[in-house]
Amino acid sequence: MTKQNDVVIVPLDVPTLEAAIALIDALPEVNFWKVGLELFVATGADILKYLKKQDKKIFLDLKFHDIPNTVAGACRSAKEYEVDLLTMHAVAGTEAMGRAKEALGNSPTKLIAITVLTSLSPDNLRDDLKISVELAAFAEHMAQLVKNSGLDGAVCSPHEAGQLRRISGEDFTLVCPGVRPTWAHTGDQQRVMTPADAIKQGANHLVIGRPITKAENPQQAWQQIQAEIAIA
Repeated sequence: MTKQNDVVIVPLDVPTLEAAIALIDALPEVNFWKVGLELFVATGADILKYLKKQDKKIFLDLKFHDIPNTVAGACRSAKEYEVDLLTMHAVAGTEAMGRAKEALGNSPTKLIAITVLTSLSPDNLRDDLKISVELAAFAEHMAQLVKNSGLDGAVCSPHEAGQLRRISGEDFTLVCPGVRPTWAHTGDQQRVMTPADAIKQGANHLVIGRPITKAENPQQAWQQIQAEIAIA
């Protein structure tokens, strides 16, 4: 069972190590931080080392998507960081997912795969990507491939979390971006849900950034969200 203080993962969506450290120091209550492409490309492993020194949990969200050999090599290299969560795209295929998981070996890192980006709407899926399957059905299919490939969990919209929890069981980790309190703007997320509702749908972790980091009082925003989760 996920500890309440580990439920919310806050993204370090900043361009420099200095800005990341300032944000971490401003929110000492946050235990779980997400490092994405922008910050990792800018700082390399330096930000991971800093988070480790602060005894924080790390979601390294690099979304690997390449041929199986390349993805496996990337996971083998990432293994040394001993982060808590690492991502790849499920659309890389079952061979890539299986080899990526194998490359991590006995690492404590959980490997999870993106089903459908929460910035994509049903129209995007149909018109841009020419995928005729309904979005929810496509996400369910991808999650099943993720589980069958031996990965530890999936990244999905909270709108698909309930069904994915039912088909995947309790030991499958579900991480949900696209979570916004009722008092926050949705930004570029297309499929959003409140923190309490996402937890009720079966999410283990909620990725919540701007409603906290861009709030007038980030600590107050954090506490509001924690209170909402506590009664979910």
